Amino acid sequence: MEFGIRNRDAAARSRAGVISAASRAFQIPNSRFQIAALVLALVVLRPHAQSRPNIVLITLDTTRADRMGFLGSTGGTTPSLDAIARESVVFTRAFAQAPITPVSHATILTGLYPGAHRVTDFGLPLPAAVPYLPAVLHDAGYHTGAFTGALVLDPAAGLAPGFDRGFDWYDAGFRIKRPADNRYQTVERRGDEVMRRALSWIEDTAPPFFAWIHLYDPHEPYDPPGDLRDRFAKAPYDGEIAAVDRVVGSLVTALRGRSQLDSTVLAVAADHGEALGDHGENTHGVFLYDETLHVPVLLRLPGKASAGARVTTRVRLVDLAPTLLQASNLSIASTMQGESLLPLLKNTGAEDRPVYAETDYPRRAFGWSPLASWRADRFLFVRAPRRELYDLAADPGESRNLAETRDRVAAAIDAELEQFILRSVGAAGPSSGPIDPAVAERLAALGYVSSGGTSSSFARGVDPKDRIDVANALQSAVLGVENGEFARAIPLLERVTASEPDIQIAQLHLGVARVRQRQFARAIAPLEKAIALQPDAMMAHYELGVAQYETGDLKSAGAHFEVVVKRAPKWADARYSLGSVLARIDRVADAVRELRAALDLEPRHFRANLLLGRILTLQDQPQEGISHLRIAVAIQPSSAEAHQFLADAYEKFGNPAEAAKERARAKALRQGGA
Repeated sequence: MEFGIRNRDAAARSRAGVISAASRAFQIPNSRFQIAALVLALVVLRPHAQSRPNIVLITLDTTRADRMGFLGSTGGTTPSLDAIARESVVFTRAFAQAPITPVSHATILTGLYPGAHRVTDFGLPLPAAVPYLPAVLHDAGYHTGAFTGALVLDPAAGLAPGFDRGFDWYDAGFRIKRPADNRYQTVERRGDEVMRRALSWIEDTAPPFFAWIHLYDPHEPYDPPGDLRDRFAKAPYDGEIAAVDRVVGSLVTALRGRSQLDSTVLAVAADHGEALGDHGENTHGVFLYDETLHVPVLLRLPGKASAGARVTTRVRLVDLAPTLLQASNLSIASTMQGESLLPLLKNTGAEDRPVYAETDYPRRAFGWSPLASWRADRFLFVRAPRRELYDLAADPGESRNLAETRDRVAAAIDAELEQFILRSVGAAGPSSGPIDPAVAERLAALGYVSSGGTSSSFARGVDPKDRIDVANALQSAVLGVENGEFARAIPLLERVTASEPDIQIAQLHLGVARVRQRQFARAIAPLEKAIALQPDAMMAHYELGVAQYETGDLKSAGAHFEVVVKRAPKWADARYSLGSVLARIDRVADAVRELRAALDLEPRHFRANLLLGRILTLQDQPQEGISHLRIAVAIQPSSAEAHQFLADAYEKFGNPAEAAKERARAKALRQGGA
């Protein structure tokens, strides 16, 4: 999705009230801190030669805090980020509000908790009424650009609807990965490509600008760039962290070289972490422990104000949007629920902020219980069918659940959590309704499970702690199917469907995997089960149609293809497949209509050109047939069938010389294939 860049007048506006309020916020008794506050006020509130500072927000997808050198890692994977940290404020105890990318990013960009911004899962729209950092900055005269690293944040793909609000330029444009496709040209981009696009935009954009740069690399599958692959062969996740680190370093180098760094507020934050097997979870999304919620956060202020400061107060990602607004000398929307982090620079002994987090992923993906957590004082409390309480001071690894032995403490914190939800998040609960099946298919291309279950999982009492092995197996299997690793995926899916037969996405992917392995008869039962669980799952209808077509049940196949075409008329493969069935049951006119519709959508559809060209030849329209068959040959020159059909069309058209050439090519290809 692309938008033209709108130039806006960045003339200075009166902001005496904001400056006055900010000045009061930095009044402190200690003279050393007074000097630091004065520098911060001069640099942040009155930046070099322009009315407001530029803002660059870098979000690192799936990045654990314990991989950062500036947070204690000795792995040596983050030299660039460590160098930035020395010029920045480091927030050592920052926590995400959700372990899911769109949910966490909505929190970062709105300053609202998930229940308030309503993006509690993939594909749910960001409401137009909520405060949104890009829109606020845009209205204040900022040029705004977003540069995303993956399909999961592409509004046009239906996975992040509404996220493009307020942006002059939203650089996404991803698509589903098919078996022969390159991952990095379809569902995601490597960080260096995302940064190249961002720097090109920054170079052509007048200040003040806001650039949001999302780097997806550390997300599974872990696949470091070639020059890092050998070095991190045993730890590919760390290799992805190293790749992202140098990408961030390239941005700092570019801004410094253009003399823009010291007039820019640079924020770096992870959206969430990665479990890597801790607490039994392989990736993220299900649990709310530190490995997926403790995130790195850096804030480099103009002129390196407060460089090297380390804030140990516990803070939240919901605090980032108000922080960036205050750093831009703009008013913080009264409806934002986060609090600016800047006052903590003058009060390093401030009380820890309580941290709320939630995940609806277990419910929507598997039909299990959603989870919510509350970090307050020295405790982590997790609301689940079997609630959990951890004393983080004595047990930082969250390994000893004290909920039963300290029942009164658990009950008190649970009541505090409930009051917070009612007061600050809202009592409406998670957004209802099944996820769009097309969105579910796109999520599967990224390895996410999304079956769209909407049952009340607390009532069912299924605790994710008891099923995490199922989640791990299913997540691995879904990614395996998308990557064509069917021999590995099918046994995992068979195991999951045997123990949890009502997880729709497991039945669907088992059917898809068997179709891809040409086990058509065995694919029918799981695909029928997938449709029974979710009748509007168009992918299940389509794949069942394929399986029935291949087993000779043309009538049933046609019925399923018709369902898909009616619900998804712009799906070229579905239009072709329906046309193919209609041709075989002697509804030729209807078949031609569907094939032409497929080609209107995708003019270089190989099989649609091949079949339509063949039909036209047999209907004594060889001239038009030749045009389609020549396209088919150009698309797939190794197809003996295409050359043979083209030879027949030339023969019928009265061109025996070309017919002979095509027959010779078809013969050679058959012999070569044999």
